[in-house]
Amino acid sequence: MKTRQPTNTLVHYVGIGASAGGLEAIEAFFSKMPEESNLAFIVIQHLSPDYKSLMVELLSKKTRIPVHRSVDGMKVEPNNIYMIPPKKNLTIFHDRLVLKEKDTAQGINLPIDIFLRSLSEDKAERAVAVILSGTGSDGTRGVRAIKEQGGMVMVQDETSCKFNGMPRAAISTGVADFILPAGDMAGQLMAYVGHPYVIGQKPSQILLQDENGLTRIFAELREKTKVDFTYYKPSTIVRRIERRMTVNQIDQLSDYVRHLQKFPAEVMTLYKELLIGVTSFFRNADAMKELMEKSMTELIERAENREIRFWVTACSTGEEAYTIAILAKEAMENLGVARDIKIFATDLDRDAVILAGNGIYPESIAADLTPKMLGKYFYKKEENYRIARHIREMVVFAQHNLVKDPPFTKIDMISCRNLLIYLQPILQQKVMEMFNFSLNPGGILFLGNSETVGDMTTWFETVHQKHKIYRSTGKQTIFKSHLEAKQPEKISPYQKPVPYSFRETFSRFKHLENDNMMGRYLSVLENNFLPLSIIVNTRMDILHIFGEARGFLKIPSGKTEFNVNKMAVKDLSIPLATGIQRVFKSREELIYSNIKMVQSNVSKKINLRIIPLPDKKDHEQLVAVFFEEIQLDPIKEQSAVEAYDIEKDVRQRIRDLEQELQFSNEHLQATIEELETSNEELQATNEELLASNEELQSTNQELQSTNEELFTVNAEYQNKIIELTEMNNDVENLLTGAGIEILILDDNNEIRKNSPHLNRIFNILDKDVGRPINHLSHNIVDFDLIKSIEQVQKTNKLSYFKRKLNDGSDYEIRILPYYIGPDAFAGTVLTFVNVSEFEKIKQEVECGRQHREKEDHIPSGIFLFNQSPENELVLEHMSPGEVPDTSSEKKARPGTPIHEIWPEIESGPHKKQISDFLKQKRSYLSIKTKDSKNEDRIGSRWLIFSLPGKKVAVIHEVERIFEA
Repeated sequence: MKTRQPTNTLVHYVGIGASAGGLEAIEAFFSKMPEESNLAFIVIQHLSPDYKSLMVELLSKKTRIPVHRSVDGMKVEPNNIYMIPPKKNLTIFHDRLVLKEKDTAQGINLPIDIFLRSLSEDKAERAVAVILSGTGSDGTRGVRAIKEQGGMVMVQDETSCKFNGMPRAAISTGVADFILPAGDMAGQLMAYVGHPYVIGQKPSQILLQDENGLTRIFAELREKTKVDFTYYKPSTIVRRIERRMTVNQIDQLSDYVRHLQKFPAEVMTLYKELLIGVTSFFRNADAMKELMEKSMTELIERAENREIRFWVTACSTGEEAYTIAILAKEAMENLGVARDIKIFATDLDRDAVILAGNGIYPESIAADLTPKMLGKYFYKKEENYRIARHIREMVVFAQHNLVKDPPFTKIDMISCRNLLIYLQPILQQKVMEMFNFSLNPGGILFLGNSETVGDMTTWFETVHQKHKIYRSTGKQTIFKSHLEAKQPEKISPYQKPVPYSFRETFSRFKHLENDNMMGRYLSVLENNFLPLSIIVNTRMDILHIFGEARGFLKIPSGKTEFNVNKMAVKDLSIPLATGIQRVFKSREELIYSNIKMVQSNVSKKINLRIIPLPDKKDHEQLVAVFFEEIQLDPIKEQSAVEAYDIEKDVRQRIRDLEQELQFSNEHLQATIEELETSNEELQATNEELLASNEELQSTNQELQSTNEELFTVNAEYQNKIIELTEMNNDVENLLTGAGIEILILDDNNEIRKNSPHLNRIFNILDKDVGRPINHLSHNIVDFDLIKSIEQVQKTNKLSYFKRKLNDGSDYEIRILPYYIGPDAFAGTVLTFVNVSEFEKIKQEVECGRQHREKEDHIPSGIFLFNQSPENELVLEHMSPGEVPDTSSEKKARPGTPIHEIWPEIESGPHKKQISDFLKQKRSYLSIKTKDSKNEDRIGSRWLIFSLPGKKVAVIHEVERIFEA
């Protein structure tokens, strides 16, 4: 991929998170990063608090970018790398690093999440998150925060990781822009930060002006996802489209439209990008606490005999919905009551709804929950946490389009946080009208920090202004016509008619509100056709009355109670109590007939029909009691029905009660004492188990963190060991190949290290390392080694000696102190250099010098010839004598053949003599010639000597020498 360098000074801040196995990934990342990238890098690792990190030293060898260990208040500069120190958490504020001590009381520590969250708040769209190899799920919340603020997220490919826990958790969030091996990230990052939309060369207004391109994109989205984004906030839409164009390296909107049409998967990716949901457990904890302690508590107290219904919109992956369920449980525990609560959680994103329904979350949620909450409402499964079953059963998840699908009805509380800010005012008002329709009078509306009810102040009253909690003032049945979406005058070929059918949708709402058919029908039945009947629970409380109860039931004086025994008239109280108890035990229908009673001084007979209602999971048992007044003859098949004899039933009832009372009196006291003791023991055991569970949970998290930290330390030490091994090999090869024998002693003159061939000088073996040097004998003639070493140790100065060995070889000995720092010494180093060859050469040089001095004073000429492959002698060097020579000799130059210098020796026998001399390799040859004037006298003589290396020396002696 061709990288594009940034062209201005806009700096991006790259937060890199790594844990176990992250050292190699970090080195691979920075080895490909250019030195001048205009990026600032902050590396966050899980470091052990007990070991000094070597990351700065190790990473400095892999990149030319300056590497720093972070210091509190340090300013972050581009083209620099900053490493987190051990035992600290790191954040960034206005380009400066802030160091804080780890909070051990908080349990699990997530330094990557902490930094990435601060980076997203401080740098927004200029933040980049990079998640590399590591265990656990640290970084999961951080990448969501980065993505929410418009930043970019890169995650290491799982297949290239040593440990894939952190990358897998980050990928599961669905917010990763790039999933690559660490070595490929640098090129992609440079291409991203060099894009025109990222560096600000192309402002967002350019996209807004291309209405046709946006319309085509909306049409593609609606066709593939059935969701119309026309009335979403333009800034949000454009920002998300820009991000996708940047990721795909596309500069023009028209090109991106063609890309969408060519690659359908990109449409779904853009859809996910537009629906990006960032949530967490107990988000904005203060608002949650306020909601539970006041508004939710009031709702639970008020709703005694009915189901309480909550609706969590835009629930994303379910954290908000489960938080509401946990708050409801806590509120009921505080009140000491039990209520049937149903929570409807909805979202547009089907995948998010599926994840929410699974109720499985990474370990990083421990940072949002107290250990008590975590142990109470979650349980550990492998590397994740799963929501407890009793909380999961409270929530129903469903895919739902808030502005298109019908709303839920009879809702007591709606939570809609951080959704309205992404909608245009027309949709915001439609959503608020829908909420007004769904909520019961007095119902609670819970919004995000940046959201309000707008112009709907007559429909919602403020409960808490800061935390955005509102109460419904009652349903409004008039929907304003000006809110209905208008049909566009001109429809693009790529655009379908009318983004939303507001008129149709809200006509359905009005129909649901004004035409409650079932309710009206039941009302008619109760008042005109249904006989008297009641529904009773196991506590004998009347839950519902159908028909006219006058004459059968009464309201007792005193505190209002709905117990059937107290509300029934005297003639019916005993049969009602007896029959209902029997039906609850047997779960079979029971009929009492001919029960006499007096009503308004008129004697009547009635039949009681008691029927158990079908059992329902998680609901209490109920029975229905029907009162049938007998006006005609007894019902046929009277034999199949038990005739009610009040006297007999009363006697039997008394005997049963006496027997039960006697049994109860015998065992009550013992049972109470046993239960009290057991309860105390169980309470103490439960408290101990809870404390132990919290401690074990905290210990497990600490051990996991320690394991990651130790792995990081081990990786650093492993690299250091490799470097030390390489250095040791270098030293060994240096000692072997330098030709210098070295002996290193410690403070106690014990052998630490020696070169392999030192045994020429000392009688030393490999196993002698660690022995004192005075235990070994040496071959140095006339040398007190121990005394010389002690002298150097006293003076800390170099000593130099020349000595011979027993074999006659000459050695130069140097003894110097072993330096470990400035003015600090810890031992002695001895070097032995064989200088025998140097001495020999020196003597030869001295002899040569003396020879040259003699040569300068003799009259004869000396000539040095090289023997060519053809056995021809060619002049290399000459030193003519003092006597004038022949003219040819004066003209001789290096490279001149011998026959050109002295033609006379090329005649007859002399030529053959020289040839035989060279072939036979004799030591010397003498050639004489006659004087040209007097043949009886010798005129010249040549002495030819054979030298090593196919060289020949010729001494030319002239006539005068012989005469002398």
